[in-house]
Amino acid sequence: MRGPLGAVIGRYPSSDGNTQMGGIIRHNRKCRDIAFLVIFIAFWVAMIVNSSFGFNQGNPLRLTYGLDYKGNVCGEKHAKRDLRELELRYWLDPNQVYQSGLKSNQFKLANARSICLLDCPIPLDDQLNWVCDYPEGDIHLSMGDWINMNYDYYEFLTPEMRNTSLQLQGPCYPVIFPSVNVYWSCQFIARASNMSLRHWQQMGGVKINEDIIIDKSIHRSINSRSSVLKRYMADIGKAWPVLIVCGGILPLFLSVIWLLMIRHFVVAMPWITVALFNVLMVSVTMFYYLKAGWIGNDAISPIIGEHDPYIHVFGREINHLRAAAVLMTFIMVVAVLTSIVIVRRIIMATSVLKVAAKVIGEVQALIIFPIIPYTILAIFYMFWFSAALHLFSSGQVVQNNCNTNCCAYDLVSKRVNCDHCCGYSINYTPHIGVAILFHLFGCYWATQFLIACSSTVIAGSVASYYWAGGATSVAITGKSFCKASAIATELILNNILRIGRVNVIGDVILFLGKLCVSLSSALFAFLMLDAHKYRSGHNKITSPLFPVLVCWCLGYIVATLFFGVVEMSIDTIILSFCQDSEEHQGTAQYAPPLLMETLNDQNEMQRLTQGPH
Repeated sequence: MRGPLGAVIGRYPSSDGNTQMGGIIRHNRKCRDIAFLVIFIAFWVAMIVNSSFGFNQGNPLRLTYGLDYKGNVCGEKHAKRDLRELELRYWLDPNQVYQSGLKSNQFKLANARSICLLDCPIPLDDQLNWVCDYPEGDIHLSMGDWINMNYDYYEFLTPEMRNTSLQLQGPCYPVIFPSVNVYWSCQFIARASNMSLRHWQQMGGVKINEDIIIDKSIHRSINSRSSVLKRYMADIGKAWPVLIVCGGILPLFLSVIWLLMIRHFVVAMPWITVALFNVLMVSVTMFYYLKAGWIGNDAISPIIGEHDPYIHVFGREINHLRAAAVLMTFIMVVAVLTSIVIVRRIIMATSVLKVAAKVIGEVQALIIFPIIPYTILAIFYMFWFSAALHLFSSGQVVQNNCNTNCCAYDLVSKRVNCDHCCGYSINYTPHIGVAILFHLFGCYWATQFLIACSSTVIAGSVASYYWAGGATSVAITGKSFCKASAIATELILNNILRIGRVNVIGDVILFLGKLCVSLSSALFAFLMLDAHKYRSGHNKITSPLFPVLVCWCLGYIVATLFFGVVEMSIDTIILSFCQDSEEHQGTAQYAPPLLMETLNDQNEMQRLTQGPH
């Protein structure tokens, strides 16, 4: 039989062979797992370097707003000209938009001449209105005056400028088609204003193509996979108050309440947990149906601000929400059926949780200890999310290389310029993708590391409570991780029948408890995102999907930190009991009185360690 693993009271040899009679066996402690420590330090250095690259190269505004024809990000106050209020991208030349939608044409929408505006222009009923290029050169207007004039300074143009404008070469362009704000891009509606078109033709303007292709070209660009992913990331940045409240503060509060209720109402908690889980599961699923437009009339819309009720524009986001609703329906059905199956075993879970409740009552600091790793994780996540937004928006703004006709009047050189008139795009190099993947992996590793550290402290406290009434240090023997894992695995396998059925049902209840906290976070995130702040204006989120999922995950992580008190208490106390019994021919000698009270009854002990036959 193997020697003892614990720092026990008595005449039993320690791992290094030393014996101390009648007292606590003490061990010479030293740092273990040096190689892994070096790797972890290198990982943190790499995380800092990787994040620094994102902060240096990224601009989160790129996730929401497009580029104008000069390569400026709309809404950027630090651009060559102040665009802080001009958040909407508008394509000046409708024929360029039309050409970009033709499959037979090589012209791309990224090369069409676009500028940043405060709102999307609409045709006037009684005259032809214009949208003119940014004022510069001989056009002595400030940006504020240009905006106040509804971007129209056609009356100030020279005859030459008016002629080039009639050729759709600027600097002014006619507003023929109505447009609507779709995710901060002015989506043309292929329904030309008859009055504006008549005025244009009377003035001798070139032919303007009218076709549904004008709709589809911009719509295709707005709903590309990369554009949708950028918007999802931007949603997380805009919804940061929701993440703090529903992903941080709320799960902290609910987790502490759950632990206190476990401490004082242990018999009722398994039933409460199962019932609450089912209610929350149905509620969250219904919210997905609501936002997907399958029930009620509160579906998400890609159109920002007021618009013609007859205009219907759909985005990929609504399809993703519908897919999520279907998935949630399946998960809900499975979860509810599973919870029904385990109802008859809840009494067994009550016995298991009673052991943990007694330990928590004896070592009360365990309830508040997770606040320490919680605080560290909160600081880490604030840094991580900020770096993630910058990494996803990193890249260089470069001018496209095109050989298409994109000639336009240059107000500075006072002539039509056909050189370097291509648009701008953000160049994403392959190493940016690698950097993003590493950043995601880094979040997982750091999270698991802090959870493991918390679990180690809790396990050490409970082990000390079991073996020496809390008078010994945090670990039992202080072996390295791999060796300790091997010993623990052997102990579990040797006692699989004794602890397997005990732990399974207890772990299921704890898992449902974590889901209750995380589902509550998701539910409140839905409610907060329904506020006017996130449904209109520049703070509008495109879809609640990502913020809700992030709050769900954060809520689960916070619950894992706090529920780890109960989880690790159960696991440690049972493993210690099994080890104690193994070392002393089936009779545990060092079980604390509170545990022995629970296990004193032989029937209760058999049901706890072996389960009902």
